[in-house]
Amino acid sequence: MKTIGLIGGMSWESTATYYLEINRYINQKLGGYHSAKCILYNIQYQDIKDVHKNGDWDRAGDILSEAALSLKMGGADFIILATNTMHIVAPRIKAAVNLPFLHIAEVTADRLLRDEIKIAALLGTRFTMEKDFYKKMLEDRGINVLIPDKDQIDKIHKIINKELILGKIEPSSRECFESIIHSLHNRGAQGVILGCTEIGLLIKQKDSILPIYDTALLHADAAADYALNE
Repeated sequence: MKTIGLIGGMSWESTATYYLEINRYINQKLGGYHSAKCILYNIQYQDIKDVHKNGDWDRAGDILSEAALSLKMGGADFIILATNTMHIVAPRIKAAVNLPFLHIAEVTADRLLRDEIKIAALLGTRFTMEKDFYKKMLEDRGINVLIPDKDQIDKIHKIINKELILGKIEPSSRECFESIIHSLHNRGAQGVILGCTEIGLLIKQKDSILPIYDTALLHADAAADYALNE
């Protein structure tokens, strides 16, 4: 079994989801008392929030590359980054460690295409929804990406940053997401990508008119499967 190098802490709420899902997957496949070989580097999230505020993505690349190098020195065979937004610096991380890197957007695209989803709504932080680093990877695979309107983007971003990353689950916020998903369904979306690893804490399949694709779970399962494939 390969050793997973997991860069987490962005936020620790969703990193816990990764840890549980990776080990659940491994145990389900192997049975008994089997679990994952995994090394976790938990980022000081305040440093990343400062990057979000000032847009210093080079600094973010430094922080996350250093984390990946620590994981490599600790014996990791490959790297996963337990967040969507910070994949904006994925090329920096890959160049720094020269290890296999499982990109969350690639994993998500694989699943969408397997399910024959060609038009997908993308929900996430403002950076993930508006910048091209994530959408382009999906579009390059032939998936048409829809994002909410500006007011909806502002609401989603606020809920993520003021509630979900702090572990706050509010029924009113769930209703807000449900309404936004309905509007994207009306625009032609065939599925909805939970493109922030905390959204799955709030939205489950029962809450959505569209099939949901929880990127935290998809990414964790892909990492566990990769670890098992020698």
